[in-house]
Amino acid sequence: MATHKSSLIILFSVGLLFLGACSKGDEARDQNSPAPSPTASKPASSAPAGKMDHPKVSKGGQVVESGAYHLEFLAEKKDTGTHLYFYLQRGDNHQPVADANITAQVQLPEGKEQTLTLKYAPEGKHYTVLFPVKNPGQYPVKITANIKGEKVNGRFTFNQ
Repeated sequence: MATHKSSLIILFSVGLLFLGACSKGDEARDQNSPAPSPTASKPASSAPAGKMDHPKVSKGGQVVESGAYHLEFLAEKKDTGTHLYFYLQRGDNHQPVADANITAQVQLPEGKEQTLTLKYAPEGKHYTVLFPVKNPGQYPVKITANIKGEKVNGRFTFNQ
């Protein structure tokens, strides 16, 4: 009976070692997954397989590559709320797109949604809006860019 228990303990220990080794490999893969980062200060990148390779040009925000477009989202806390910045760029050389209609659907921590319209700021070559809500929590954001009838979407998050 004692040998039976010892064998089970050894088998269980070896199984845990294999499980631990497998999970470390998954963590390395997950760092490159398209899931948005929980804070705006950590960039996250996603490029669909088979799409063109975009240069590593970032403003320090969350990045999504969508076809020929580079989407980047930053959230910066201020006394009056959170400034949302959205960079919309086209092509391999990341030329700013200044003539798009940009909306952000922000989901509040309690589940309600708020729609915001971002305006283009030529001096920063980005779109921006002040989000006045200061409640703590995680805010998922869906950005929709309408570029002369072509729609491009990106999903991001930020924390308060």
